[in-house]
Amino acid sequence: MTPGRLAVIDMQQVFADPGSPWATPRYAEAAAGVRRLLPAFAERVTFTRFVAPDQPTGAWRSYYARWSFALQPPDAPLWRLTDGFAERAPHLMDATTFGKWTPELARRTAPEGRLVLAGVSTDCCVLSTALAAADAGVETVVVADACAGADDDSHARALDVMRLYGPLIRVVTADQLIGT
Repeated sequence: MTPGRLAVIDMQQVFADPGSPWATPRYAEAAAGVRRLLPAFAERVTFTRFVAPDQPTGAWRSYYARWSFALQPPDAPLWRLTDGFAERAPHLMDATTFGKWTPELARRTAPEGRLVLAGVSTDCCVLSTALAAADAGVETVVVADACAGADDDSHARALDVMRLYGPLIRVVTADQLIGT
């Protein structure tokens, strides 16, 4: 069975840097899981980046009032992919939203019909992407050990929420998905 399309969510400096207000403590573990998955998907990988909008609108105005440090252009260092991922990103997709289930990702996923998710943060962008993709009827697989949350409890709770959406969403380990 084809593994589908892998979407690597927001493996960026702003989440990797321990000094960042958005630091993800287990970022390195998630990055190791992502690196393990990449060979199984070859060119069927899309990396995403969360970037700030030029002008926040709606509820995003309050969000960026709280997180004003993030109002930087897409080429700012905090938005860069880390761990050599930029060189391994055959497709890169930017979004100003937490969820990365966009028309572009939907088009890329359509041929395989299965979306595999890894990245950060489990309790925000991964969760938002998984719920939207599942709601669109796409078989969605979340690789738990290739994701990391704001903290361990938030990571676990997000995985538990996604399990509630079975069989539309399955939560697996890298071993379960690709073997050892």
